[in-house]
Amino acid sequence: MLTRQLFPAKITTPTPPHYPHPMSNLDHNPTETTCAATPSTTPTTELIPGHEVALGGIRDTTTVHRTLPSRTRRMIGAFCFIDHYGPHPAHTHPMNVPPHPHTGLQTVSWLISGHVQHRDSTGRHQTFTNGELGLMTAGHGITHSENTTPDTPPTLHGFQLWIALPDHARNTTPHFEHHPHLPTDGTTTVILGTHNGTTSPATTHTPLLFLQIQLPPNTTHTIPLNPHHEHGALTATGNPTIDNTPLPPGPLLYLGTNRTTLTITTHDQPTTLLILGGEPFQEEIVMWWNLIARDHDEIVTARQAWENHDPRFGTVTGYTGKGTRLDAPPMPTTRLKPRGRTR
Repeated sequence: MLTRQLFPAKITTPTPPHYPHPMSNLDHNPTETTCAATPSTTPTTELIPGHEVALGGIRDTTTVHRTLPSRTRRMIGAFCFIDHYGPHPAHTHPMNVPPHPHTGLQTVSWLISGHVQHRDSTGRHQTFTNGELGLMTAGHGITHSENTTPDTPPTLHGFQLWIALPDHARNTTPHFEHHPHLPTDGTTTVILGTHNGTTSPATTHTPLLFLQIQLPPNTTHTIPLNPHHEHGALTATGNPTIDNTPLPPGPLLYLGTNRTTLTITTHDQPTTLLILGGEPFQEEIVMWWNLIARDHDEIVTARQAWENHDPRFGTVTGYTGKGTRLDAPPMPTTRLKPRGRTR
C-alpha cells in the first residue's frame, strides 16, 4: 500500500470571480491562496463543485467552469489546472485568447465540439477539432494564442488542462504536438499515458493518464486503474454514476488512490466521461499567473522577461482573435512559497 502525506500548499490564484480564460490568467491582482489538498491513501469519492469564471473577468464573454486548483484539492497527479467551457453557441461565445506566456508546464486542449486554432512563438500554427489532441510543452518559455475559427461548428465545448513539468523537464525546448489520431477501441480513447496495454503517442514527462470514455445509455462499464496513482473524473455529457456517486457535467470527482477498477453506470443519456490522474507529484512548485517555477525568484525573472519582451518567450504572429498581447499582473507584496508532497 502506498502511504503518503501532502502538506498544505500555497498557490497563487485570483479570487473568484476574476479568473482567467482557459489558457491565461488575466487578473491584475492575483492573490496567494492556501490550499490544503491531502490525497486519500484509500479509494474515496470527493466531489469538487468548482465555480463559474468569466473569461478575462468580462461577464458578457464566454465563461468556464474551473475545478482545479481548488481550496480542497491542488493537484491530481501532475494535473494542476482544469477548465471546462461550454457547450456554448460558438458565434456568440467564441474563444479569444491573446498572446501570453507559459513556463514549466504542458497545456492540454481537448475539444468535445468546435474548431480552435493555435499559434505559438515556435512558429507553429495548427487548427484542431474534437477527438484531436493539442499538447503544448512550455518548457523554459513559450508564447501562444488560441481562438475559434470562422468556420467552427455551431457549438463550442471543450476542456483546458495544465500539467506541471518535473524538474528534469521543466526547462526543455518549447514545442507543440498535434495528435489527430489517438488509440481507441470505440469506447475508450487514450489521450495521454498508458491504459490497459495501450499507449498514447503524446509526450509526457511523469507517469499520468488522460482518457475519454464514451458510453450509450443504460450501460455499466468497468475499467482497470493503476492502484498507485490518484485519479479524478469529469463528465462532459450525460448523467453517469461513478462508484455510486452521481456525476453531472460541472464538478470534478476525486477518486483517491488504491483503486484497481472503476465502474461507470449510465442512465437515460449517452455519456462522455474524462478520467485523469497519475503518480502523485512529489516536487515543490510555485504556480502564479501563467507560470510554474520552483521559487519566488524564478517567477520574478520570468515575469520581467515577459514584460521586457525578452527573446526567451518569442513572438506570436498572425493572431486573428480579439485583444492584444497580455500584460503581466504586478507581483504580490510577499514572497511566494513553494510547498509540495511527501510520501
